[in-house]
Amino acid sequence: MNEENQVYFIDSNELPPEALAKKHKLEQDPSSRTNHMEYMPGMEIIESDIKDKVRSAMLSYDYEKYTPQDVERALSHESCSVEDFKALLSPAAAPFLEKMARKAEEITKNHFGNTVYIFTPIYIANYCQNYCVYCGFNCYNNIKRKKLSFEEVEQEMKVIADTGMEEILILTGESRKYSDVNYIGEAVKIAKKYFRNIGIEIYPVNTDEYKYLHECGVDYVTVFQETYNPDKYETLHLMGHKRVWPYRFDAQERAIMGGMRGAGFSALLGLDNFRHDALATALHVYYINRKYPHAELSLSCPRLRPIVNNDKINPKDVGERELCQVLCAYRIFLPFAGITVSSRESAEFRNGITKICATKVSAGVSTGIGDHEEKYDGKECGDDDAGDEQFEINDGRSFDKMYKDMENGGLQPVLNDYIYV
Repeated sequence: MNEENQVYFIDSNELPPEALAKKHKLEQDPSSRTNHMEYMPGMEIIESDIKDKVRSAMLSYDYEKYTPQDVERALSHESCSVEDFKALLSPAAAPFLEKMARKAEEITKNHFGNTVYIFTPIYIANYCQNYCVYCGFNCYNNIKRKKLSFEEVEQEMKVIADTGMEEILILTGESRKYSDVNYIGEAVKIAKKYFRNIGIEIYPVNTDEYKYLHECGVDYVTVFQETYNPDKYETLHLMGHKRVWPYRFDAQERAIMGGMRGAGFSALLGLDNFRHDALATALHVYYINRKYPHAELSLSCPRLRPIVNNDKINPKDVGERELCQVLCAYRIFLPFAGITVSSRESAEFRNGITKICATKVSAGVSTGIGDHEEKYDGKECGDDDAGDEQFEINDGRSFDKMYKDMENGGLQPVLNDYIYV
């Protein structure tokens, strides 16, 4: 392993002096970091102009220029243009939130009916070779690391499937050393025995690797860009493959080129200006849809949750009203796109937003490694059995409770709507 990808996985206070010196230099001296816009060896470069379009639109977005009249005009249009969407994301739209919600609700029902999809994530490893200052998994954090064996993967998946769940999202830390593509592929093959729909949220890979994972059974890929602002991105991702902004940006396009049926997009709101990141996320989906109209596209809208290094990030607060505004604007601009609201949000918020514009929620969530059996069956895991969690969740409802709550709220829970023939 070369110096760039050296991983210690222990508390920074216990690092060897040379490693501690490197960590401090990465934090204090930007010139010591690799160029975040330059591809590393082995990274596939695709010819796509979507990056430039999205970045240009984001950098030129002056949301303060929009007026209440611009918002009213946007809401009066039958279809939402890019300019209309910019108005709906602006501060001027805040007083129109109720009207936006009514329009978003009508559009959601026209395109998705009265349904809400339920899935659960499973983290199969938390080793990571990146130094991202805001992430609980980053390689310098003092957390308990674990990678599930295939026997443990199968046991976890069986426990989840026994609840009735039919869709699963497989996640790993971003480490090719500990969670290589073949390991992920084998885990997917196990998942195919238990689930009808399988997604992955892993480190970005090349088109041929996405093709292999699709052949193993993956239906869709989700990638968080974290923030679409390259300058801010550079200050948050100090080491590792994740540092390369353009390679991460193109991940969904490579996945679709590799045969994936669908792709999910997201920024982590609070890392930077949320209006700029929301605009960029939606435009990323918009331009991918124009280029690959057959692909099933979706958005997530997570807010930054408490993690180990929260004090180093200076997070920009995004309240529930602002989040609701973003989600309603997404729906009005992208009527066809799925919208996922994660367990980072409260049960009350998720119950409400699924009646307006969100179409998918997670249930029975654990962001730790190897503890689904403990959470579902009440069994106690030994101190050395489970790996630490990536972040704190807010809504810890089980699958059964979520299903009943959605039904009681007048929605029709859907576990799977796709059958291969």
